[in-house]
Order: sequence, then C-alpha cells, then structure tokens
Amino acid sequence: MWNGDALDLDAYLAHLGYEGDRSPTLETLRALHRAHVLNVRWENLDAVLRGDVPLDLDALRRKMIGNARGGYCFEHASLYAAALERLGFTFFAVLGRIRMGAPKMLPTTHAMLVVDIDGRRWLCDVGFGASPLEPIEMTAEGTETTDGVWTYRLRSGEVTPGAQGWTLYQPADEGQKDETGDGWMARHTFTLDPQYPVDFAMANHFIATSSHSPFSYRPFVQRVHPDRLHLLDNRTLITSRPGEKPEVRELEPQEVPKLLSDVFGVDLTPDDATLLVTKLT
Repeated sequence: MWNGDALDLDAYLAHLGYEGDRSPTLETLRALHRAHVLNVRWENLDAVLRGDVPLDLDALRRKMIGNARGGYCFEHASLYAAALERLGFTFFAVLGRIRMGAPKMLPTTHAMLVVDIDGRRWLCDVGFGASPLEPIEMTAEGTETTDGVWTYRLRSGEVTPGAQGWTLYQPADEGQKDETGDGWMARHTFTLDPQYPVDFAMANHFIATSSHSPFSYRPFVQRVHPDRLHLLDNRTLITSRPGEKPEVRELEPQEVPKLLSDVFGVDLTPDDATLLVTKLT
C-alpha cells in the first residue's frame, strides 16, 4: 500500500545515520522515529515555489534522501510509512486537524501514523516540524510524556461534535491559549479512521495549491534539536527553548537562502534561491 518494497531502505537508514536493529520492535520504532525527526528536514518550499508537492516514492526519495532538502507532513508520513512497511511494522495512517489556539475548526490537513506493537498503540507524528522526538503511547487513561526536554500530553475524548478521537497537547507559551486550565494548549486532534495514500493525495493537493492554505504561498521551515526549535515563518526566524522566551529576528529577503542552509540544513539551487527571494520581496 505504501510502496515499502520499492524503498531503498539502506539509503534511507544511511540518511538517518541509523545503524541499529531492523526488527519491528518498540526499541526499533523509538530509535527510528528519533532519527527521522532529527535528520529529515521540514519545509514547504516546493508548495511556495512551484505549487506542486508530489507524493510518489521516487519523488520523495530524490528530494528527501541523501539531499539537503525536506518536506512537510504528507511527504514525511508517506516516506516513514514506506520504511515501516518495509521493516514489517503493523500500522495505519490518520489525518488530524491543527489547533494551536485557532478559534475555528480547521480541515484535516495533518498526516500521522498509528503503530500497533504487542497490543499497544503508538502515535508517530514525524511530520509536524516541531515533532515529538519519540512515538507517544495511546493509553485509555491518557499519556503525559517527555524526552527530557520537550513535553506532551495525549488524551482521548470528543474532538469534533459527536466524534471521539485524540488530542495532542503541548505546554502553552506566553500569549498562547491555555485550553486545559493547567498550562496546556491543543496542538492537533485526530480520529482513528484509517487513511490511505489516496486520502493523503487529496489533502496534500489542498495544502499545496489552495489560496486558503498558508503553506501554498508563505514559506515555513522548521528544524527541531534535542534542546531547541528553529522556525522560519515567512521572513521571521524564531528560536524556542523549553521554558524560555522565544528569540525573534526579522530577516531581509536576500538573507533567507543562506540562513536556510546555515540554520536549517536546507540548500536551494541558485534558481530556486533567486525565486524565493523574489517571492519574499
């Protein structure tokens, strides 16, 4: 279904710097998840520059493996799904609604995977940009987890009127909406309705092409580290560390291509760099 048999697994794992066990165990899933989040870049530049984001495995391979480029959630989740399928994991895909304090209901435009291991389910959210470094267990009583730096809360309940699902929370920073009364903001919600590559294709088309999608015209680039997060929102560079006030810097258009390389590890061709500067001007 996810074309795992066509994936060059050795090249993918080499890109991640992963040399561990390849059996479909929780230990492998945790190590692979962390390696993917830290080593595969997150960016929406093809949507901004071309209005087209292919999801076929060959396009993902050429762009995201052995190359200084990245992708957004549909690309990450599709590539990760191919790897999990090739490794023999049992999983299905889901789509979520981004919240982040939004005052209205947004469409299902975020792709994730749910992995089953020995009767336990794990949320793999490798394509958020500021992604959790490890999968999060989905438990009836809810899960609060940390990798030592970044903290998350996962709860089940009503996510849209009459629909049960799950909500992933993150600590609310200053000025963000505290939706729980004890310092947590909803990051996104999702139900457990299985999704398939054709569903990814439809949602991806909206994200890449619609004027209602900010990703179609406004550059977003993110890179998470174990101790900090870098975010480029159009021409604003934001560096966040847990418990600290974010550092914010406004950039001139011509600064952006070099910053993409130096801070995010994203290298554009000269033509694409020129086109991006033009769009930012």
